[in-house]
Formats: sequence, C-alpha cells, structure tokens
Amino acid sequence: MRTAVGELTEQDWERPSGCTGWLVRDLVCHLIIDAQDVLITLVTPTDAEPTADSVTYWKLVEPPTGEDPLDALIPRLAAAYGEPRWLKFHFDDVGSAAGRAAGLADRKVRVATQDMVLTAGDYLSAYVMEWTLHHLDLVAHLPSAAGPPAETLAAARASLEKIAGAPFPASFPDEDALLIGTGRRAPTDTEKAALGELAARIPFVLG
Repeated sequence: MRTAVGELTEQDWERPSGCTGWLVRDLVCHLIIDAQDVLITLVTPTDAEPTADSVTYWKLVEPPTGEDPLDALIPRLAAAYGEPRWLKFHFDDVGSAAGRAAGLADRKVRVATQDMVLTAGDYLSAYVMEWTLHHLDLVAHLPSAAGPPAETLAAARASLEKIAGAPFPASFPDEDALLIGTGRRAPTDTEKAALGELAARIPFVLG
C-alpha cells in the first residue's frame, strides 16, 4: 500500500476513493492515523486477560451516513497538508515505522486498544483486514494502480467469512467477496443467486 501511495500522480489525489465522501487524499490521511494507532497500540502492553481476538475486534455497524464527526474531520486534516507530497511523505514515514514495529512485535504480548485487550498478533491480524479493504478503497477509481497482494486478499476474506459465520461462494474471487461482502459494490443478479441466503445479510459493515 505504501508503494501504491508513493506512485500516485498529482491528479490521483483528487479522485474519489472507495470510501463514500472521501477523496484519495482524505483516505491517505486516514491511513496515517491508522499507522499512528498501530504504533500507539504496540507500545501499550497490559497484563489483563484478552477480551477480543482478530475476529471479535470487529463490530458490525450501520452503513456510514457522513454525519460522524471523525468522517468530517478527515477531509479538513487532509486539506491542511496543502501539497499532496507532504501527505505522501508523512504516510511513508509513519507507515514504514508501523511496519517495522509490527515486524519486531512479540505476537503473544497483550495490548490494549479501544477498551479491548488482545494479543499483538490478533491486533495485527485485524489490521490486515483494515488495510486490505482500504487498499481496495485506494485503487477503486485508479485502474492502473496496483491492488493488494493475493495473500492479504485471501487472509482478509478468511476473516470476513469468520465474521459472517459463513463462506462466500467459491466462484467469487477474493477481491469480489470483500467488495460485495462489505458493501463496496452491489452484487449482480447472478452473484445474488450464488450467495443464496447470505445475500439478505450483506453488507457486513465493520467498525
């Protein structure tokens, strides 16, 4: 994802992202906050017993309405950077630090975040879902940009299926399962038929 952001053109920053109401520049600003959250959480150890894992970390929420104060704050923060190159620099700087911290983390250590306790390994696994979905959001309207690696798409799909409590049709590529399952695109009539009873339960909006 850092590579994809690093390759954005001047025009790309003003294109819409896959997050309703956010431009690409707004999404990258959100990714900076995500990376900071990873850094903060990995240095917030606790001896408390785990209360969540990589699946129960996620809560099913109502689709966004655009009224969330944080949703409105992000575009203002992104605009405050002025030139896109500063967003690009900050994301690469903080994102690479988060990546190094993740690589060094003891997966068994318990960490605290958002009133939950979970192992660092489960926390980082949850972020595989977060960043894979946002990578898809990043390239949603950038046909020449590289999407997420196959292994992260597969891991995110596996997590979504655990959250859903049911598998998506084997005929669905991982990317389509994620886009349809989280409401990022509507299923076709053929896809609805393949989903069967699961069609009535989507989208699974995660928060």
